[in-house]
Amino acid sequence: MLAYIFRRLLLIIPTLIGIMVINFVVIQFAPGGPVEQVLAEMRGNAVDATSAFSGQAGDLQTNTQGGSLQAGTTSKYRGAQGLDPAIIKEIEEQFGFDKPVHERFFSMLWDYARFDFGNSYFRDESVINLVLDKMPVSVSLGLWTTLFVYLISIPLGIRKAVKDGSSFDVWSSSAIVIGYAIPSFLFAILLIILFAGGRYMDIFPLRGLTSPGWEQLDWFGRIKDYLWHITLPVTAMVISGFASLTMLTKNSFLDQIGMQYVQTARAKGLSEHQVLYGHVFRNAMLIVIAGFPSAFISILFTGSILIEVIFSLDGLGLLGWEATINRDYPVVFATLYFFTLLGLILQLVGDVMYHLIDPRIDFESRDF
Repeated sequence: MLAYIFRRLLLIIPTLIGIMVINFVVIQFAPGGPVEQVLAEMRGNAVDATSAFSGQAGDLQTNTQGGSLQAGTTSKYRGAQGLDPAIIKEIEEQFGFDKPVHERFFSMLWDYARFDFGNSYFRDESVINLVLDKMPVSVSLGLWTTLFVYLISIPLGIRKAVKDGSSFDVWSSSAIVIGYAIPSFLFAILLIILFAGGRYMDIFPLRGLTSPGWEQLDWFGRIKDYLWHITLPVTAMVISGFASLTMLTKNSFLDQIGMQYVQTARAKGLSEHQVLYGHVFRNAMLIVIAGFPSAFISILFTGSILIEVIFSLDGLGLLGWEATINRDYPVVFATLYFFTLLGLILQLVGDVMYHLIDPRIDFESRDF
């Protein structure tokens, strides 16, 4: 098993590089880069570039006044027409865009290998501090959602397997299909309309993970306030997240119930409860329990971004969204790097859990 873990850890390196190459190339062709954001701000028509950089942009704008505009000047940047090329060159140097593409890419890889993510273009803060500051919110959402998904899906899946073909199985399957078909952000909007003052009741808060003055509360008050804020976001993510795991649990139990060892246990006179939970449960739950790390990272990746945006939760999803809108490339690549690395590590943890739960599973013989 140690040799397998070592090979998987080595495989993380080329996987990370490949993902970063693809995204770096895509970013190069995306319109509206950080240079264009500053140019737009200088002209007073920036869309959404929040700016610790605005003071520098203002200084550059001052430099363009007094006859420094050159009519007929062409540039590869939108909004640069008529600006002094020296001004544009200065902006490129500040963002590092004066260097060739390949040099910027290899410099980024070397920095990321040392976990040096640089500074945000439009926030006066290092990227690593931003990520560490926002990470608890996203991890909190992911952990609570995964926990409740498992607490709901496992008993429901077992019940559906035992009652396979019954009216309970039919109507619960219909509810699961509906929940799976509707995206979590639509549930979030519905919950806001119903319970957060959107139209009817105003029970839960709409913004943030804690209330103002949370630090002054005692420990019980902090827990109560935190749970009050996180109820609606977690509910929205759980409703659309438990469908696949419920069906996986049901099918896993049905497969095991049809095995010969189950028939043998029944022939020995064991009760149905003893057969189900003494023999079937361990084998059927192998794939469900071992898949916990993958389920967590899937929920963290796919569900939290829009939920954080809708409920104004200051986590990694919202940070990545704002960075993408503002073309804050250091933050974009750092969050991508973090999520990718976390996903690859948790996949490895899932394989290790398979082996720990059932030592008969041998990954040593797998080819790469």
